[in-house]
Amino acid sequence: MSETLTINTPDGDFTAYVARPATGDAAPPAIVVIQEIFGVNQVMRDICDKLAGEGFLAVCPDLFWRIEPGIDITDKSEAEWKKAFELFNAFDVDAGVADIDTTIDAIRPQSSGKVGAVGYCLGGLLAFLTATRTDADASVSYYGVGLEKHVGEAEKLEKPLLLHVAEEDKFVPKEAQQVIFAALKDHPQITLHTYAGRDHAFAREGGEHYDAADASLANGRSLAFFKKTLA
Repeated sequence: MSETLTINTPDGDFTAYVARPATGDAAPPAIVVIQEIFGVNQVMRDICDKLAGEGFLAVCPDLFWRIEPGIDITDKSEAEWKKAFELFNAFDVDAGVADIDTTIDAIRPQSSGKVGAVGYCLGGLLAFLTATRTDADASVSYYGVGLEKHVGEAEKLEKPLLLHVAEEDKFVPKEAQQVIFAALKDHPQITLHTYAGRDHAFAREGGEHYDAADASLANGRSLAFFKKTLA
């Protein structure tokens, strides 16, 4: 079951894709799915649908709404990549985290009370910042771009965080990974997994660097993490 949710902020309204699990007696835990640089596209909607199939209330907010609402593009053409990077460069990270925080507040009353977050690429950075700046109960970051610039915020982290890092990520070079590992690997709330030989977006189905085995491994770890932390 999917629908569109309208979320209100002092700056205006934005929408979110919502996938609900099959009806049951108890309210489900919720997960905010944080987009890549391609907007709330089919990849993100499919992730929401799969999470709903696992019993979660999944919500993917349109975080580009302040620039251009309703972005829904793919990674299949040069023009789309150009558009995606224009959006990425224009994106206000702090406003994005604030919108995620607002989404958490909007969806928590419809949930069991537990709300997690999972993000990919740009969303991987935002998932980390969601963990440090909001009251999300658990967060998962896939190959977060620019995360190394924000590792100092981990001192504010009080809830569980799972990080997936692709060892050959062209957007998160080895120097950045070293900064991330040095700052975060011993944090009591952080679990960090690396994936040898994998490039950026190895978990994006249909993507150039998609690897079915490691995507399945990472997704399995994420699912187990959420089933434990959002129970």
